Amino acid sequence: MNQTLLIEIFTEELPPKALAKLGDAFASGIFNGLKSRDFLDDGAVATAFATPRRLAVAISNVRATSLDKTMREKVLPVSVALDAEGRATAPLVKKLAALAAQCRQAVITPAELERAPDGKAESFFYSYTAKGVALPAGLQVVLEDTVAKLPIPKVMSYQRQHGHAAGHTVRFVRPAHSLVALHGEQVLPLTLLGLDADRLTEGHRFLSPGRITLADADSYAVTLAEQGKVIASFSERKEKIRKDLLEGAKKSAADDQVLMPEALLDEVTALVEWPVVYACKFEDEFLSVPQECLILTMQTNQKYFALTDSAGKLRSRFLIVSNLQTSEPHYIIEGNERVVRPRLSDAKFFFEQDQKKKLAERVPLLANVVYHNKLGNQLQRTERVKTLAAAIASLLGSDAALAERAALLAKADLLTDMVGEFPELQGIMGNYYARHDGEADDVALAISEHYQPRFAGDALPTTDTSVAVALADKLETLVGIWGIGLQPTGDKDPFALRRHALGILRMLLEKRLPISLTQLLSNAAQQFAGNSNFKDPGSDVLPFLYDRLRGLLRERGYAPNEIEAVVAQQPERLDNIIERLDAVQAFAALPEAEALAAANKRITNILKKTEGVGSTVQQDLLRDSAEQSLFAAMNALKPEVDAAFAKGDFSTALKALARLRENVDGFFNDVMVMADDEQLRNNRLALLANLHVMLNQVADISKLAA
Repeated sequence: MNQTLLIEIFTEELPPKALAKLGDAFASGIFNGLKSRDFLDDGAVATAFATPRRLAVAISNVRATSLDKTMREKVLPVSVALDAEGRATAPLVKKLAALAAQCRQAVITPAELERAPDGKAESFFYSYTAKGVALPAGLQVVLEDTVAKLPIPKVMSYQRQHGHAAGHTVRFVRPAHSLVALHGEQVLPLTLLGLDADRLTEGHRFLSPGRITLADADSYAVTLAEQGKVIASFSERKEKIRKDLLEGAKKSAADDQVLMPEALLDEVTALVEWPVVYACKFEDEFLSVPQECLILTMQTNQKYFALTDSAGKLRSRFLIVSNLQTSEPHYIIEGNERVVRPRLSDAKFFFEQDQKKKLAERVPLLANVVYHNKLGNQLQRTERVKTLAAAIASLLGSDAALAERAALLAKADLLTDMVGEFPELQGIMGNYYARHDGEADDVALAISEHYQPRFAGDALPTTDTSVAVALADKLETLVGIWGIGLQPTGDKDPFALRRHALGILRMLLEKRLPISLTQLLSNAAQQFAGNSNFKDPGSDVLPFLYDRLRGLLRERGYAPNEIEAVVAQQPERLDNIIERLDAVQAFAALPEAEALAAANKRITNILKKTEGVGSTVQQDLLRDSAEQSLFAAMNALKPEVDAAFAKGDFSTALKALARLRENVDGFFNDVMVMADDEQLRNNRLALLANLHVMLNQVADISKLAA
């Protein structure tokens, strides 16, 4: 009979940051294990449960016995199984005896075997029906395998104090206290982690009256909620917290917003079984501290949810998620207010102390901070970034002095107390301190924005000064680390060079910066002149950047062959890449595109085999009408194509080339390129070389050919 299966391991408090992953892995491991062993009926669904003190799963439509299976097993090759007279050999007799024991039969005779081809030779096969396995036997294996493969961050070893495994050492994420295994109403005779399965579990540590008896698997979640004050589902608990936080914010003030990072929501969900939201407050005097500091200390240290007004300005109120429901919440509220006060006081103290020393005064102390033993200290790195930022600013036509100043101060906040306490605030605090010191707005902003983009989808720097410093910082890291032989390998990228590369590309691409990639890499490499540990990696970094560019463009929806048509040319500048790609897309939709792409591919192959041929076409050597027509059409079209290209109107340039199709087709149909006459041959190759330049001015359209 098909019924719901429930498995629960009740433990001591599980690691909160790992709970969601553990719960999903536990549920999927058991579900997939049972499915592979044919215990699940069609429509079986697994429901994962995970609380601070339990991992559980309920699976619907689970069979009491797995399905019978028709098996066909290879026995032996015929040449091994039979002797010269066709009698059974000793290996066959032995194999049949083992097979009979496996199939629980008295005997299997050679006559019952099927003789069939097996590749180049013939073999004997035996078909039989494997009877289904009882659920407890199959589930025991699945359960042990699932637990062994759980993504446990750190395994604990402990000894069982009671039961049949008393005194034995057990290894699990946390000490386990009970095991529930129910198939419908029936307790399954399973053992795990030294525990025997039962129908007893426990509810909330304080709100539950004691041990809870589960009547059946289907009533698990309801019974825990009603009797145990436990919301067993991680996702249900998380959404309740989210809803209650939003309602709590509205109670504070109609326009208040609650800051709910998903990571914080997940962690808090993993800390409570019966979440209740309470509103707390702190003194307004702390609002003089940058709100990023206050928000971070509340979120990181206390797991609190900050409130802001509709403009994003921090309120002196916050929300907490408690694991206790009480008619007298003031004790909980006052306790949390007392706890947060010293944290905010520390932040205020750090901020006030840091402002007593200017950022510029901290810069020389960067000499005491190691960057990399082969690349020197942070002060040396700062000098490299400063010089590079000034050069980039000049290329952008912006103020090089501002970029130099911002780059000089960019890492100084690493030596402040606030950033020492909260490394996540590097750059942000530098911005505040720079403004306090009277630095220019562009300089202060660049100190915080030069870290951008920090991750995929992050905002880009907003000013030319910020862009110059951000590019310089990322280029120095990419070229410098690569240049000492620490380039990414496989899935290992300890210095996040892929992220730095993507940041560089996004700025060049999205900011439409008219700067040469090779020039940037060359300028970056020059900053390491005189370092014996450094070898210019430009020839390796450039292909690496183009590979990252391909990925970026695929994410924007361009087809691989369209991307290759543009990127294969290794464009020096990326500011017009999007226009080129859009032009390629429009060209590819034309009826002439396929034929011209194929012709261009043919021309490319011909020219590869005849390197060294000039590009000057002698008109008097054009003997065939087809080559004369092509030459005339090219000359007529060239001014239009060149003018469109010069204006950046790549779509018009490519569409104009489509008018050459008939002439190109006629040339290849009627003209023998590789003529015996050397003068004729070289002249025709020169004509093709000129055509190749025209066709590939915007993109290598041969990449569009199938």
